[in-house]
Amino acid sequence: MNRMKKFVSACCLLLLATLSAHAQLPFEGMSYYLPKTEIQFTFLVEKTSYEPGQLSMYAERYMKKNDVAQRPFVEYRIIDMQMAPVGVPDTAKHFTLTMDKKYSVGEVHLSDNGLLLAINDQPKKIAQHKMFIPAPKAPRLNAKDFMNEDILTAGSMAKMAELTAQEIYDIRESRNMLSRGQAEFMPKDGEQLRIMMQGLNTQERALRQAFEGVTIKDTTEVIMTYVPTKEVEKELFFRFSKRLGFTDADDLGGAPFYISIEVEQKNEAAPEVGKKDKDDIGLRVNMPAKIKATLFQQEKPISSHTLYVGQLGTIENLSGALFGRKQTVRLTLNPITGALESIKEENLQ
Repeated sequence: MNRMKKFVSACCLLLLATLSAHAQLPFEGMSYYLPKTEIQFTFLVEKTSYEPGQLSMYAERYMKKNDVAQRPFVEYRIIDMQMAPVGVPDTAKHFTLTMDKKYSVGEVHLSDNGLLLAINDQPKKIAQHKMFIPAPKAPRLNAKDFMNEDILTAGSMAKMAELTAQEIYDIRESRNMLSRGQAEFMPKDGEQLRIMMQGLNTQERALRQAFEGVTIKDTTEVIMTYVPTKEVEKELFFRFSKRLGFTDADDLGGAPFYISIEVEQKNEAAPEVGKKDKDDIGLRVNMPAKIKATLFQQEKPISSHTLYVGQLGTIENLSGALFGRKQTVRLTLNPITGALESIKEENLQ
C-alpha cells in the first residue's frame, strides 16, 4: 500500500514538473502564410429541358407551328462568365513572425486560413463571393387541368387536338372582346379586368403546352479555379458540351477551352548582402508579378484579364528595425497578392 502511495506521489510530481517546464517555455512567435493567387472563373450555365406535348404531332395542322420538336432533349449553354483573383495560403511561404518585446508589434491580424493581413493596423476587407441565387419558378401548368369535358372525352387524339385548338381560339377571341370593351360581361373596374385577362392568358398558355410542349430553364453557377505557376500557351482548361455541360478534359464530346498565361512584368529579387539582418523578425511580403490571362473557346479568345499574382513574383524581407520603441509603422498586406498595401509611420512618444 505504501509503495502504491509513493508511486502515485512520484507521478504527480513528474506531471507538475512537466507542466511547469511547458509554462516557462518562451512564446517564439506567430506563424503565418503569404498567399498565392488563384484565378477564379465563375460561369452561369443555363440548362434547357424540353418535353414534347401530348398533341405535338398536330401542332402544324391546328396551330400553324412547324418547328415543334417531337422528342425530349436537354441542352446547356454558358450565358455569363466572370473572373476574379483569390488569395489562398501558399504552403511554400510559411513563416513565423517573432514576437519580441523590443519590437513594437502591438497587434497582428491573420485571416481565418492563416494569411498575414496587417500589423498594428486594421486589415483590408476581403470581398466575399456572392453565390448566385436563381429566381423562384412559377408553378408548372398542366394542360389537362384546363381542358373541358368534351376535350377529355374525345374519342381520338386527332379529335382532342381539334377541340383543344378551338378552345385556344375561343380564349383569344374572348380576350380581344374584353380589350375592346365589347364583351357580353364586362368587368366593373380595371383590377377585375386585369384578373380576367390574367386568367385567360394562363388558360391559353396551359392549353398551348399540349401542342408546343414544356420548356424548363434552370441556371446554375459553376466555379473553376486555375493557379498560374508559369507561362503557358493555350493549355487545355476544360471542355464544354451542348448536350452534357462541363465534361472531363479527356472527353472529346466537349468543345475545348484553353487558357494562356503571359508574364508582363516580374520584379527582380533583391541582391543578397553578406551580413545577416540582426533585426530579422521573419516578416516577409510578396513582390507580385503582373500577368495577362486569356481564355479561349477553341481558337477564339473570349476573355482577357490583367492581374497580379504572388507566386510568380519574389519575396522581400521587412526588417524589424521598422518597429522601434519610439517610432513604429502600421502596415497592411493585400490579401490576394501578399504585396505591401500600405505602410504608415507612427510616433510612439
